[in-house]
Amino acid sequence: MAKLLYGFSCSIDGFIAGPGGDMSWLTPYLGPDPLVDELIPEIGALLVGRRTFGGDDPHRGTEGEGKAFGGGWEGPQFVLTHRPAPPAPGVTFVDNLVEAVAAAKEAAGEKYVNVLGADVARQCLEAGVLDEILALPVPVLLGDGVRMFDRPGKPVGLEQLRPHWFRVVSEKLG
Repeated sequence: MAKLLYGFSCSIDGFIAGPGGDMSWLTPYLGPDPLVDELIPEIGALLVGRRTFGGDDPHRGTEGEGKAFGGGWEGPQFVLTHRPAPPAPGVTFVDNLVEAVAAAKEAAGEKYVNVLGADVARQCLEAGVLDEILALPVPVLLGDGVRMFDRPGKPVGLEQLRPHWFRVVSEKLG
């Protein structure tokens, strides 16, 4: 059964995108990463937030522009949205989290569903369907932008599986 993984790069102060969703801050830090290179073949599907799907691309201006992982991955994508979007090859637009998760997990088979986008990751966490988190810190302080999690509330228990990789243990501690 597929697991949902929220994998993201973030600034040291906790932002995955700059103000307005700007991803250009990440471009100088893209490159070979053994952990990411190991993960990519284990991804069977993407569950993407609408703003992330239609947003800025750190691979802008390269041959990987507009492609998942800069062109390093191909497969089914499920975009969670309530706004109509033009059809795109390999992309299914779904307006319900439960249906989107089920479809992405079915498409992924035994591999990961990689969650892209802070809001959809928050929704998955709150629904109790997020299994793992991979946080890849980047040596920069952005100071403002889109937080990796913007979720007031109680702490969430995590178990470290290996460096930067965690299993969601519980929605509440204590």
